Amino acid sequence: MIKTFDLARDTEPAERPMPMPKLKGHGNRRRGKPKNALDGWLILDKPIGLTSTQALGAVKRLFLPDKAGHAGTLDPLASGLLPLAFGEATKTVPFVVDGAKRYRFTVTWGAATDTDDADGAVIRTSDARPTRAEIEAALPRFVGEVTQIPPRYSAVKIDGQRAYDLAREGIEVEMKARTVTIDRLAIVGEPEADSVTLEADCGKGTYVRSIARDLAEMLGTAGHVSALRRTRVGPFDEDDMVTLAALQAGEADPQAMIDAHMRQPSAALEGLATVEIDRVAAGRLRRGQSAIMRELLAFGADEDIGALNAGELVALCRLQEGSLHPVRVFRSPRRRMVIMPKKPEPAAPEAAEPVEASQADA
Repeated sequence: MIKTFDLARDTEPAERPMPMPKLKGHGNRRRGKPKNALDGWLILDKPIGLTSTQALGAVKRLFLPDKAGHAGTLDPLASGLLPLAFGEATKTVPFVVDGAKRYRFTVTWGAATDTDDADGAVIRTSDARPTRAEIEAALPRFVGEVTQIPPRYSAVKIDGQRAYDLAREGIEVEMKARTVTIDRLAIVGEPEADSVTLEADCGKGTYVRSIARDLAEMLGTAGHVSALRRTRVGPFDEDDMVTLAALQAGEADPQAMIDAHMRQPSAALEGLATVEIDRVAAGRLRRGQSAIMRELLAFGADEDIGALNAGELVALCRLQEGSLHPVRVFRSPRRRMVIMPKKPEPAAPEAAEPVEASQADA
């Protein structure tokens, strides 16, 4: 016990309890709801009407992951492939975001909008309608390394603020042109009188709305994107997608949904240089130590290398003087649902009000 003495009252020393020592690792720990330790990629087919953040939130409520994020944003008016990363897979998000994208979109002729899509206000109209031959002749101008100006309503940052926030506040800003890569742009199906559907294979930072706007202007008319669907991001394509409705339908058995649809964190590294290592080397890399490679590896010093053990991602490494040096380390993937989401209590049936004869007859 510690004795204290009150000088003002000149009383006998009082005793107060000795403060409990703080235990290591038991500081100001945040106490939250328990979460599931899940590692992997879930490739969502995002429905129209939800933002990417809202779609991620809906999936998180189903599986309660301890960590999750999405790779690449889709507008609410767009549908399609939205890669969701859980746990250790979040470390591989940059590889997916930087990957190639594929979009299928419809350009409607006759009206330009301030957002370059169907959600905006019409700012210009035109009666001109291009023919298929005219469209096909213009498309090669949009393939390769091209310069485009992003839409005013876009996620581009201007002086630290998103362009769409400035546009909603009525602030006029100059959108600077930038160079993007478009590998392919082709017509899908047969164009209609007022619209055409196109498919684009493009790189990071390409705005399909800018393609539609600029194509319409080149063809002497006005136009905007009226439908947009993403079908590929990096290594993931349409065959990997699962709908939100399907996940919600399997809510009674979320573990089955995880087993059926969650892919390994290493799935993001398709196309990346990889090397298979033994358990000893895997243990060293996971401890942050280098691993000597006995065989000659034909990798550059600045090249990212995925180190795999039995197909499981151990680390992202760089090769230095014949040894693998870990840059990002991964633990063994976890896929077990332990905490199940609470199901809403069924609403109690309301008592039926007595109905008078005159009401029943009506």
